[in-house]
Amino acid sequence: MTEISSLRQWAGLIGTPFLIAAGQLLFKLVSARVGNADLRGLAALVVDPLLIAALTIYGIGTIVWVYVLKLVPLTLAYSFMGLTFVFVPVLAHLVLGEELGWRTAVGAVFIIAGLVIVNT
Repeated sequence: MTEISSLRQWAGLIGTPFLIAAGQLLFKLVSARVGNADLRGLAALVVDPLLIAALTIYGIGTIVWVYVLKLVPLTLAYSFMGLTFVFVPVLAHLVLGEELGWRTAVGAVFIIAGLVIVNT
């Protein structure tokens, strides 16, 4: 199996799930502001700055991911996408004040342990 040997690889492998998690956080913030699913509500949603920011962050994450895949095999890289299930609850706790329970913490430990197992 190919080893992760450069800072650029590590940054992309960890940065992509972080960008996706940040986008999810912004989508949650947008959901609190969204109106009805009628023409007026959809028009307001399309120009919502938070939605535009979320989509931009997702787009940047996708571009970073493409370059990560140029450097690292997909079978190695994709396991890191599990970090989104660690980053989203932590960001939701820090930014939105959502509860971060023991089950979430145990799940995060299992995800990280899985990354270690898969990538060693």
